[in-house]
Amino acid sequence: MTLRLGDIVASLAGEFDARLVGNPDVLIERLAPLESAGAAELTFLSHPKYQAKLGQSAAACVVVGPGAAEPAMQRGACIIVDDPYLYFARITQFWKQRHQPLHTPGVHPSAFIDPLAKLAPDVTVGAFSSVGSHAVLGSGVRVGAHGVIGNDVRIGTDTHLSARVTVADGCSLGARCIVHPGAVIGADGFGFAPHEGRWEKIEQLGVVRIGNDVEIGANTCIDRGSLQDTVIEDGVKLDNLVQIGHNVRIGRHSALAGCAGVAGSAIIGAHCTVGGGAVVLGHLSLADHVHVSAASVVTRSIHKPGHYTGLFPIDDNAQWEKNAATLKQLHALRERLKLLEQTTEKASGKTEEKS
Repeated sequence: MTLRLGDIVASLAGEFDARLVGNPDVLIERLAPLESAGAAELTFLSHPKYQAKLGQSAAACVVVGPGAAEPAMQRGACIIVDDPYLYFARITQFWKQRHQPLHTPGVHPSAFIDPLAKLAPDVTVGAFSSVGSHAVLGSGVRVGAHGVIGNDVRIGTDTHLSARVTVADGCSLGARCIVHPGAVIGADGFGFAPHEGRWEKIEQLGVVRIGNDVEIGANTCIDRGSLQDTVIEDGVKLDNLVQIGHNVRIGRHSALAGCAGVAGSAIIGAHCTVGGGAVVLGHLSLADHVHVSAASVVTRSIHKPGHYTGLFPIDDNAQWEKNAATLKQLHALRERLKLLEQTTEKASGKTEEKS
């Protein structure tokens, strides 16, 4: 399927003040990266550091910001807009809406729906899925194949759950959420009390409450709370393989990249980002607008907005071992330095008295 370049620009005219330079009748077959886009493909340039690739691109059209307008026009057709990255994101949404297969609501014959569940007329439930007692699924909700919706679950309007998603008893999702395959929402949190050399289970009595417009990646797990609820606020984005512990609260519009982990009872503020593989330890708090670099370990609460990094740079192994050995001596070196400073100060004082 193809779309006219002019039709793509027209579809976003109500939201963006964009200018098309070039032939609006050019047919676009697909969207592609800048370096590999061909003569029937649309791409974008959002960062000045990639501008050198602009002149080499064979794309039918490039979305650019005002700062790259001149070289883009010299190259060929372009769309000039203040925020090319956001503009291209909207194009991807428009493209998917136009190209995705037609969807027909309905419950697959192999699915099980508890008689006490309430489903809006246009809900979709895939093959071999189950919906528990007193669950409520709003208009436009989709449950993929082999999905499990527990008892007393609430799912808001137009939320889409992919294949093999589990939403455990009592948990809730707001409107327009997207949950990717294999995610588990509401499994028991990791709570055990040590007793005479063994572990006694602490029953997890809370639930998971998820707001509107949240996206949850494949095989991500969000544990239910122990005594209070685990809360994911509006607009949060969680990548694949993210672990959210019990009683955690994540503020609105924060984003966590793949393999990040948040231990129990941690609180992450609004508009925060946590890089891939980073860890936030339990019972800590991160203020709004805190950004944690990939692979960092947050070991203390962070009360001021900013960008924080806590990792040891990679190096040749022999050199790394030497540096690691030095780090282990830092405390002793610090104490020796303090003693040396005190001795120097005393000697200096005695010299001043004699003079």
